[in-house]
Parts: sequence; C-alpha cells; structure tokens
Amino acid sequence: MANHKSSIKRARQTIVRTERNRAIKSRIKTLRKNALTAIESGDAEAASKAGAALSSAVDKAAKRRVIHPNKAANIKSKTAKALTAKA
Repeated sequence: MANHKSSIKRARQTIVRTERNRAIKSRIKTLRKNALTAIESGDAEAASKAGAALSSAVDKAAKRRVIHPNKAANIKSKTAKALTAKA
C-alpha cells in the first residue's frame, strides 16, 4: 500500500482513469457490434449511421490515447470495408 500522500493520490487517480478507459473501450466494442449487425441486416441508412457513430467514438478514443491511433485506423478501415462490400 502507498505510504506517501502523493502516491496515495496517484493510486486513486489510476483507479479512476482505468475505469474511464475501460468504459470507453467497452463502448467502442458495442458500437462496432452494432455497426456490423446493421451492415449484415442490409439496412444501408442504419449501417451508415452506426458506422459514423463508431468512427467518431474511435477517433475520440485515439485522440485521448485510450487506444493506439493505428488501432483506431484499423477499426475504421475494417468497418468501412465491410460497409462498402455489402453495398
């Protein structure tokens, strides 16, 4: 356990940040599933909206360094590829 005042605060901050990052990553996974489901259903408008929402969330996560920018690019690319292949 941390003994110094500053290390106690750092431990507390780490817990908060970890929870926040976990929530962001979970949201991205959910949006990705929603986008792929919309693409598979054949509804072009819903797929387009889901893809845009995913793209926005991924860009924000990459900007905040929750995920690596290259991973963000990979997620967006694979989703766009699936969307154009189905269209």
